[in-house]
Amino acid sequence: MTMATILTENVGLDFPIYGMQRSLRRALFQSATGGFINKKDLQHRHVTVTALTGLSFQLSDGDRLALVGHNGAGKSSLLKVLAGIYYPTSGQVWVDGKITSLFELTLGIDSEDTGYETIVTAGMLHGMTQSEIESKIPEIEQFSELGEYLSLPVRTYSMGMTTRLGFSLATVFEPEILLLDEGIGAGDARFTDRASARLHELAKKSAILVLASHSDDLIRSICNKAALMNSGRLVKIGPVDEILSEYHIEKARSEPRATAG
Repeated sequence: MTMATILTENVGLDFPIYGMQRSLRRALFQSATGGFINKKDLQHRHVTVTALTGLSFQLSDGDRLALVGHNGAGKSSLLKVLAGIYYPTSGQVWVDGKITSLFELTLGIDSEDTGYETIVTAGMLHGMTQSEIESKIPEIEQFSELGEYLSLPVRTYSMGMTTRLGFSLATVFEPEILLLDEGIGAGDARFTDRASARLHELAKKSAILVLASHSDDLIRSICNKAALMNSGRLVKIGPVDEILSEYHIEKARSEPRATAG
């Protein structure tokens, strides 16, 4: 059996922003990447936001890596590069293993398809046979609690229902590599506890986990190493407690101090 691996070598990711005549401020709000702003191309009426710079690391079976850093540090951008949603503008990424991405859960769902048609499509994208897909349907029916809505077009669903369908689909297929953004929504409040338990179960089954999170408790409960990120750069990879300690020291230094009134 082939071992799951992730290898990145000097990975960089840039987002060019055009139409600078409309103002830099407006363009930056629209990009919402939180990266470093490169103004060298202003004469060409665009700037480049650098989301990731020079990332090199390797993960193998048993690694559970937490991505730690402030908002805009590059955590979500890195997850999307590993998932193949973004293609790096420099460097290389090698991934060996079947990936399940738990962020942007409704991405790729066709609103005109029924819930059942969406299940079939998701199964085919995972390389499953028709019989394998059919064997998963009862579990998806039970977990999503969408009932007869699964026979209706997704456009008739509320956002919470669509997210529950996407979550159920993403977690029913056992991954070799699990990419998880803590910021995902799992639907209504009643669904949240079940979703959380399901995530922990899925994390234990995966060969490799990469988690972007601000929760120390969640990180300590499922990760065995952590990576500190800052402005799209990888500062350090090490033991969870060591990296969390460094992150909180860095965070405290960057926070404005209260002054006496």
